[in-house]
Amino acid sequence: QVQLVESGGGLVQAGGSLRLSCAASGRTLSSYAVGWFRQAPGKEREFVAATSWSGGAVSYANSVKGRFIISRDNAKNRVYLQMSSLKPEDTAVYYCATSERLLTTTTGYDYWGQGTQVTVSS
Repeated sequence: QVQLVESGGGLVQAGGSLRLSCAASGRTLSSYAVGWFRQAPGKEREFVAATSWSGGAVSYANSVKGRFIISRDNAKNRVYLQMSSLKPEDTAVYYCATSERLLTTTTGYDYWGQGTQVTVSS
């Protein structure tokens, strides 16, 4: 059974940083692209960042480009999202998900974690 577990969320002041982690069991992440998405209350889930299976290709939403970095450690079966210069509008539940290839929409991602809350105070 495939399970993805996000961690690292929390409450941070604007301008601060957090590092989210996505750990997998039942699936070798090195064989899959991994995406990070977020969903704020009353809004649709939106793409944040994604990495190819090797990490050789990455993609970011314009709203986080230059502030967030996605990386992966295939030896540890984990993918990370380093978030810096956080803004109140980054407040959301953050999810990781796996896909056969790097995608920037929710369609095509087959397994999802339960999410981790990120709250940025002004």
